[in-house]
Amino acid sequence: MTIKILGTGCAKCDKLEAMAKQAVDALNWEAKIEKVKDLNEIMDYGVMMTPGLVINEQVKTSGKLPTIEQIKGWIQEAN
Repeated sequence: MTIKILGTGCAKCDKLEAMAKQAVDALNWEAKIEKVKDLNEIMDYGVMMTPGLVINEQVKTSGKLPTIEQIKGWIQEAN
């Protein structure tokens, strides 16, 4: 499983990365978590507001922070 955090390094982007790691750990699953900071690559996903969360190449949210429970649900759906 690949999880991508889309954002240029803002505080919310860092928070989303920490939340994604926490969700993966809580589920006791393995996932590769990547940060995508390149604006062109972020826009390739159709994301215009950061932070963005992509799980297995599907955009799950952008422009806001989801809850850890939401992230866990998306991870379970994608697996």
